[in-house]
Order: sequence, then C-alpha cells, then structure tokens
Amino acid sequence: MIEIDNVVAGYTPEVDILKGISLKVERTEIVTLLGPNGCGKSTLLKTIAGQLLPRSGHVKVNDQDRTQMPIFRKIRQCSLGFVPQTENIFSNLTVRENLQVGGHYMSTPDCNRRMEELHALYPVLGRKFNAAASSLSGGERQILALARALMPSPEVLLLDEPSAGLSPKVLQEVFDAIVQVRDKEKVTILMVEQNAMEAMRMSDRAYILSMGTVALTGTTQQLMHDPQVRELYLGGRKA
Repeated sequence: MIEIDNVVAGYTPEVDILKGISLKVERTEIVTLLGPNGCGKSTLLKTIAGQLLPRSGHVKVNDQDRTQMPIFRKIRQCSLGFVPQTENIFSNLTVRENLQVGGHYMSTPDCNRRMEELHALYPVLGRKFNAAASSLSGGERQILALARALMPSPEVLLLDEPSAGLSPKVLQEVFDAIVQVRDKEKVTILMVEQNAMEAMRMSDRAYILSMGTVALTGTTQQLMHDPQVRELYLGGRKA
C-alpha cells in the first residue's frame, strides 16, 4: 500500500513541483497517474521511491512512514521496486546478468530460484537468457526492466512510462505483462503513463494531476465516462 499526505517537493529550493499532493493506493491495486507533461507525475514517483526527498508531507509504504528514507534503503527494506522511464536496463550485460543485478542482495540459490519463476512468468526472458540486453526489442527491454525490479519480490512497484517509445502491438504486450504481475505476484502498482485510454483500461483507479496538484480522481470507469476527461485526456474517444 502507498499513502501520500500533503507532499511538497521540487528539484531546486525556489520551485515546488509537487504542491501538497495526497493520494492512496490500496494493496494489489493498479493505479495510473495521468496529466500533461510537467505536471509532476514522474516527480511524484521519484519522491515515493526516495530518489527525491520531500520538503514536507508524509510518504507511507506498507503502513510505515518512509518520508526521508533514500531509494537504496527503500528498495531493500520496504519491499519496493522502481522502474524509471530511461536507462532502466544495463545494455552491456546479458539478460541473466541484469536479473542478477536485481537480486544482488539475495543468496545464490534464492536468486536462481527467482530467475526460474520469472522465466515462467515471462518466457521470452528464458529464451534469451544469455543474450546481450542490447539485442532485445523495445518491448523485451521493458519486460526485462520489469522482471529485474521483481527479482526481490517487492510488494509495491512504481513504473514510469512503461510504454514509452513502443508500437501499439508491443505496448499491449507490456501492459499484459504488468497485469500478470498484479494477478500472479499480488503486487501493488502505481504507474505514470501517457497512453491514457490503454492505461485506464488496465487500471482500477486513476489520479489526474495538474500543476503539481490532484485535479481529479476516481475509478477508471468513472473517469472514462466523464466528458471533460474524454475531451482533455482521451482525445475525445469514448470508453
């Protein structure tokens, strides 16, 4: 579970990107953050992950206050995984080595067992286990980044633009992989996504951000049938 209470954060002392944001993600939910570029979506993920520490407010992960805990401790101690939008795999390493990096805190037997579980979940990783990550397609790279974050079996997963740069067909493969994570691993997922309609179809709820605040929230069914949301964020398309 993730709970954010009145969080203020930014990259320089003079400018607040997040201006008192509050939200909650229940266990095993998939929740999507939507909104225009620059509204604070990725900044919010970085703040939850501990890559950026907030100026004020509170960040709770699994009912524990982790507001000032940096990212390396959150990943290890708070059962949290984070997949950034860019530079989310090591291209010079093999698929196997990327997964081993994700499990570097684990014992060798546990690491090997977990890799076998992820091969079963994502067969493409097993087929290309010894291939260089640089040889993977865009969709395969995203699945590898997802699997690497899953190596320590996190309870909470943060995803920043998992469909960035992907074709519509590959995008659906990646979204299917994300749903598999929730259904089979019972992981709570909060993600930022620009493909609003596709993201809402796979999500339970969504928050729409505007200028560092929450402008609107609701179930995805409620939002997809809201005329203003359809016009501003879904290109006028009906659900």
